[in-house]
Amino acid sequence: MNKLNVAFFGSSIVSAYWNGAATYYRGIVKALHNMGHDITFYEPDILDRQKHRDIEDPHWCRVLVYPNDKVTLRGLLRKASEEADVIIKASGVGAFDEFLEKEIAGLKSDNNMVIFWDVDAPATLDRIETHPADPFNDLIARYDVVLTYGGGQPVIDAYKRHGAKKCIPIYNALDNETHYPLDPESNFEGTLAFLGNRLPDREKRVEEFFLKPAQNLPEKQFVLGGSGWGDKDLPQNVNYIGHVYTKDHNAFNCTPRAVLNISRDSMAKYGFSPATRVFEAAGAAACIITDYWEGIDSFFEPGEEILVAKSGKEVEEILGSLSTERARAIGEAAYKKVLAKHTYEHRAQLLESVINQKLQNKEQQGV
Repeated sequence: MNKLNVAFFGSSIVSAYWNGAATYYRGIVKALHNMGHDITFYEPDILDRQKHRDIEDPHWCRVLVYPNDKVTLRGLLRKASEEADVIIKASGVGAFDEFLEKEIAGLKSDNNMVIFWDVDAPATLDRIETHPADPFNDLIARYDVVLTYGGGQPVIDAYKRHGAKKCIPIYNALDNETHYPLDPESNFEGTLAFLGNRLPDREKRVEEFFLKPAQNLPEKQFVLGGSGWGDKDLPQNVNYIGHVYTKDHNAFNCTPRAVLNISRDSMAKYGFSPATRVFEAAGAAACIITDYWEGIDSFFEPGEEILVAKSGKEVEEILGSLSTERARAIGEAAYKKVLAKHTYEHRAQLLESVINQKLQNKEQQGV
């Protein structure tokens, strides 16, 4: 395949601060670069993300941080339309999202490809199905393809009902250059750790699957990381450590006996949506306990490579019988699986084939 010039409009690739998609973007973009493609990532200067960078500008893409105004953005869109073979609008940019959805759909030409990349498909689908007059409903069919962060067949079917020409999940994965096993660190020690920002459609599940087990198991130590939990009433055996920078994720995942994955309500509803942190934790050979969601066995074998709980009570039962030896064995099995099938190289190969096929079809059809 020829080298592609890709313009990617997303929330942020250099900062994970209030930006759970950061490591997903990094993994995909780095893998595309390694395959020979040229990527420019456009991100707005909002929410103090530039003050909380996890990385400097990487060598594997150009990062263009722009001021939060529409005049500047129009100029950047014009630049992208002139230079890029593929123009991507990610969901949840955080500034002028509706404007970007409309403008990038309008940049489609005979010589390029425009993609809507939904990094939170369940939330987007809930939005447009609840509000049929949402302008995005009329824009979906104008994109060459919709890519999604997850969701499986239910999300594919939903997007096709709304007019998508093609909808393809590009699941989260492991970047094994940044996430790998490390020695434990004392500040992350505990029986169970959970890392996630405080969000309205996650909080009740955090209470059920993490805080309630902590309250019922006062003899065990729990570790909570992520932004927004500072004013939450927490059990005494929960150590709240605040925002955990990407550089500390490996130690966070490696140190406790087990780490917990909790899906947001919308993700659990549609299923087939493993969070990025599931693959990151597996890449650190962590023993993962996850709440149940449909499709989990498409990624890991329950009971052997991951432990599944359908309630907080089941989390308590798992912790009551989980030995250090068994936790280590489950983590090692997950590590082997993720290296074999779930790296960003695997995802980038799929993405490249999707783009290549679509561009070839345009050339053949003269469209």
